[in-house]
Amino acid sequence: MISIHRALISVSDKTGLIELAKHLSKYQVEILSTGGTANLLRQNGFEVTDVSTFTGFPEILDGRVKTLHPRIYGGLLALRDNPEHQEQMKKNNLVPIDLVVGNLYPFEATLARGATHEEIIENIDIGGPCMIRAAAKNYRYVVVLVNPGLYPELMKEMEKNYGGVSEDFSFRCAREVYRLTSHYDSAILNYFEKKDIQEKLPDRLELRLEKFRAVRYGENPHQKAVFYRQAGQLPYGLSAAEVLQGKELSFNNYLDLEAVLSGVREFDQPTAYIVKHLSPCGVASHQKLAQAYRLALECDPLSAFGGIVGFNREVDGETAVVILEGMEKHGFLECLLAPGFTPEAREKLAAKKNLRLVVVKDLSATDPIDIKRVTGGWLGQEPDTAELKEWKVVTEREPNEEEKRSLLFAWKVCKTTRSNAIVYARGTATVGIGGGLYSRVDANRLAAAKAGSRAKGAVMASDAFFPQPDNIEVAANAGITAIIQPGGSIKDQECITACNRSRIAMVFTGMRHFRH
Repeated sequence: MISIHRALISVSDKTGLIELAKHLSKYQVEILSTGGTANLLRQNGFEVTDVSTFTGFPEILDGRVKTLHPRIYGGLLALRDNPEHQEQMKKNNLVPIDLVVGNLYPFEATLARGATHEEIIENIDIGGPCMIRAAAKNYRYVVVLVNPGLYPELMKEMEKNYGGVSEDFSFRCAREVYRLTSHYDSAILNYFEKKDIQEKLPDRLELRLEKFRAVRYGENPHQKAVFYRQAGQLPYGLSAAEVLQGKELSFNNYLDLEAVLSGVREFDQPTAYIVKHLSPCGVASHQKLAQAYRLALECDPLSAFGGIVGFNREVDGETAVVILEGMEKHGFLECLLAPGFTPEAREKLAAKKNLRLVVVKDLSATDPIDIKRVTGGWLGQEPDTAELKEWKVVTEREPNEEEKRSLLFAWKVCKTTRSNAIVYARGTATVGIGGGLYSRVDANRLAAAKAGSRAKGAVMASDAFFPQPDNIEVAANAGITAIIQPGGSIKDQECITACNRSRIAMVFTGMRHFRH
């Protein structure tokens, strides 16, 4: 049992402080304190000894040095059952400190409000982390509280144990210290690394995750799930998303929303992007967002059932009407993601109470490293943000201007479709998509089947080269007039010959876009 006779209190977050001080006074605990904490306690009638009086050394360097003194650390780190330690305590006129109540300078809050670099640096706590870590190391004799949520439990412990605290409780409090300091240091490290980016794929990568929010369930309802985010970083992407209406998001919803994000950020024009099971089933760009959604839905309304839709513009009332009309005709949608929804759109979409409206204001925010989890480790790669490497027309016929525009559009959609990926497009709207299949020719056949008669006069994009000219035959039979693909197959010349035979223009890009 740890008896509390002397406490050192120095906090930035003063939540619950006065109630705690009242409780400590009830047990005649001597209180040591610093700066603003000491002033607040005195204003509320508590007797406080300044740390500078206790140590006999003043605060210096604008408060940068306050608690860093042997009288503090000797009182915290001495082993109470070690005779040599006790002898040294007497020899150096040291007294034990039994309780530390401390939390740290608000580094992340300072960062979040866009402070200057100088102010951010001044909000890196030095004495606080040292003090609470020392107390936590000696948890068998010293209790340390860094979370105001634990104040009531401390008070209950002291009431139950006549002013004492159990070692079990002290151990749990110590664990909170190292969780806090680890998170705190991660936030500082992330800030410094962003200020001085060197290697894109460093030899050492710190992944410190914290539970962000509960998720309804995992890939299946019997699986529990949680959304973790990188600790010590300001929210961005889906961790910064605001859900305006509808049920809590599920594990699969988040994955599909990420696919939507990766898709809509590729386009400059107003674009609607419909995803089902991580791949697009309809994409279109148009000057009017409502028309973009109509065209995207026309690509494959059957697959859009239960899908997730992303927009790269604020959803207005007209677009909301088109969305609702589509739902009445083709069935429900899970989520709509956009940088915003107008009041008129929100009012109209409120009729679908289970439809989640998800706002991500900054669609462009991405991770510097694309990380995939495997058993026992992680794989990391640079994000696939490369522009077209080349534009090499390899056939007798060159694509005309309209075909060029459509090929570039189809190429962007193909880049964000699961491999093997084939995209048919007319203008800036998809008419058929085949993705996530074992064989490229099967993906091609699927895209042709989805497009039907709309494939006549359309263009085609492939995320990787054609292993056989059979893909050209499928495209020609469907009515495709131009193709864009990486090239690089040993059967390239056979594919070129097949295109020339069918008067299909073909462009090589020199780069592929697998998306596993």
